[in-house]
Amino acid sequence: MHIAVVGLGFGESFVPIYLAHPQVSRVTICDSGAELANRIRERYGVVNAVPTLDAVLSDESIDAVHLLTPLPLHVPHTLAVLDAGKHCACAVTMAQTLPEIEQIVRATQAAKRNYMMMETAVYTREFFFARGLLERGELGEITFLQGDYYQDLEASYPDYWRFVPPMHYATHALAPLLALAGTTVLRVSCLGVGRLRADICADPKNPFPMQTAHFQLTNSCAVAQVNRAWYQTARPYTESFSVYGDKKGFEWQQQEHEDPLIFELEPIHNAHRWRHCHAERISVPFRPDLLPPELAQFADGGHGGSHAHLAHEFVMSIVEGRKAAIDEIVSANWCAPGLCAHESSLRNGEWVEVPKF
Repeated sequence: MHIAVVGLGFGESFVPIYLAHPQVSRVTICDSGAELANRIRERYGVVNAVPTLDAVLSDESIDAVHLLTPLPLHVPHTLAVLDAGKHCACAVTMAQTLPEIEQIVRATQAAKRNYMMMETAVYTREFFFARGLLERGELGEITFLQGDYYQDLEASYPDYWRFVPPMHYATHALAPLLALAGTTVLRVSCLGVGRLRADICADPKNPFPMQTAHFQLTNSCAVAQVNRAWYQTARPYTESFSVYGDKKGFEWQQQEHEDPLIFELEPIHNAHRWRHCHAERISVPFRPDLLPPELAQFADGGHGGSHAHLAHEFVMSIVEGRKAAIDEIVSANWCAPGLCAHESSLRNGEWVEVPKF
């Protein structure tokens, strides 16, 4: 397989992974910054480097494209890749409007190619660990899920982020909850928190530095809560999730240098006036065992070790002639709730139905 990595700021971390993958024969890198592209080409011994996406799309030998371009370009770039008849992986988020989501779903199905939204949060070591607890029945029945994503953008970030409501970029916090619960969102109620300062607010339709939402899940009595902040919220950077069942709970650590917590309710017949809940900090392992030997060296990489797992899933879905785990439908059902949550916040928390894809 011949894969192109487009956008080398964040994309650099994926270049050595694809170069090492046993099912990838060639990697082309693409970035408008010639100095960056040359530096990465020399660092990893990449033969092919091109300056534009058009050059990638016109190369008939390229089978698949991994887009790591800026957020405002995700939709047009994705549609261009699919229209060129190439498989497409794209960094989050899929789109910023419901019609754009529909466009990508239709384009993917018309092209008969794979689309995969590269959501890091469902390939981290923490997610693998929590999923294992659930699959072994240790959590019991899920009752409550919580996702938190705090990131302060008041620095040197591009100005376009000021037009992006926090909930429009919520998949890092919501996707692991929906993946663990194995369901979609039925409807959402969301409140805006605070008001953006006048020097930050670039769009009257995006007035909130933070948003907090409750998601009612389809065919489930569990509830998912997500807190999402871009500005004016004194909290260190975190992309986290916690899941609580009627037997055990998994809770993300408050600070990055700490370990997550496992809570376990004692059996009811052992209780006196109340049931004791045992708490234990646990060290969560990386998962090189889920990767081919050639990629095991990357299992402890960025975003909780997720990069190698994401790249491997994208490649193997194509090789095996199947849909990617996060295909266009899953991606749409993970992105749409955040868009609807923002709409709810503009209506002072009114419940908003979430379309199904």
